[in-house]
Amino acid sequence: MPNVKATAGLNCRFCATPLQETFVDLGMSPLCQTHITPEQLSLMEPFFPLHAYVCGKCYLVQLGEFVTPDDIFSEYAYFSSFSDSWLKHVSDYTDLMVERFDLGSASQVVEIASNDGYLLQYFVEKGIPVLGVEPAANVAKVAVDKGIPSVVRFFGQETARDLAAEGKGADLLLGNNVLAHVPDLNDFVAGMKILLKPGGVITMEFPHLMRLVEENQFDTIYHEHFSYFSFCTVEQVFAAHGITLFDVQELPTHGGSLRIYGRHAGDQTKPVGPAVAELKAREGEWGVHDMALYHRFNAKVEATKRRVLSFLIEARNAGKSVVGYGAPGKGNTLLNYCGIRTDFLDYTVDRNPYKQGKYTPGTHIPILDPARIRETKPDYIFILPWNLKSEVIKQNAYVGEWGGKFVVPIPEVQVFAADGAALGGKP
Repeated sequence: MPNVKATAGLNCRFCATPLQETFVDLGMSPLCQTHITPEQLSLMEPFFPLHAYVCGKCYLVQLGEFVTPDDIFSEYAYFSSFSDSWLKHVSDYTDLMVERFDLGSASQVVEIASNDGYLLQYFVEKGIPVLGVEPAANVAKVAVDKGIPSVVRFFGQETARDLAAEGKGADLLLGNNVLAHVPDLNDFVAGMKILLKPGGVITMEFPHLMRLVEENQFDTIYHEHFSYFSFCTVEQVFAAHGITLFDVQELPTHGGSLRIYGRHAGDQTKPVGPAVAELKAREGEWGVHDMALYHRFNAKVEATKRRVLSFLIEARNAGKSVVGYGAPGKGNTLLNYCGIRTDFLDYTVDRNPYKQGKYTPGTHIPILDPARIRETKPDYIFILPWNLKSEVIKQNAYVGEWGGKFVVPIPEVQVFAADGAALGGKP
């Protein structure tokens, strides 16, 4: 049973302003990575409010903290290495970092939330010393078994001081999709400043709030994600801790992400590039500081829920079989918010053996091996990790043998043929 935290009188986790403005209310939801074993199916399952607020001062979009990080991350079901496209992305990243910042055998690369060594393995191949910092012992063990040095700890100022004292100061300090997972944002960023060498570089990747809003990606909101960042807001956060963001790149990953580049404020060897001003101006024109923009999102999400359910009801009424593909965190937000259970999806599949044989949290849909798709020949495969749509369709194009099709729910319901051709939004 998770350790529930008191949440009355929520304040912004960055600037401590009382949170009063709703971004979106997705009702009650379980922790998205707590997959249910067969023995747990008849037990009580805790649900928590999935209500995102926006700070009226710094415009950080955020959830309340209802359980401790230990309950979420000490044993984790997400293994990064099961996505081929993600491995290609991080392999390309390591090539870029080595070239741009002249990393070599005398450098130290430290990754926060290093998971199963999915990224650091490519620096190891290049002969560059690495260290992973990963709170989930079960996934850190996989990295260690690959020969990737890892410490099982949550990252913050205390961990940073200990590592710096051990001579593990970072020339490159990176974190992919970890910034959103941090409940104590100020402690985390302050820790990065401590561990970063005087001439070192920080890179962080995280979903871009502008893309989340514009492309209706409400399912990326779940309890394991505490914060959702625009560039304008994340720049404030880092500046408050003496870190200057000198570059930014927009990436296609996770439905649209940012990669920010930081350095010590006093490090004048890395001037602030034009991409920073350009993105801040674009966010300003978009309305990043206009509360009305945030208020409109809830109605947009409700309309998407109705469209998703209309598709599934119509397909089921027509006698079509529908199964899921994947059991990601975002999928569990969508399933619980829309009330999708085995009345709509017979089962879902996932390449991660850690999830197979279990059930989705809250909705209790069986998670099976992908081989089950060929055995049952469903009419539709409902892709829950829609950000991996192209990869999933390519890997499972064989469903065309019996006329099977794919369905993607975000940003709009869309049907795809086995060859990837878009077929519209109706069954």
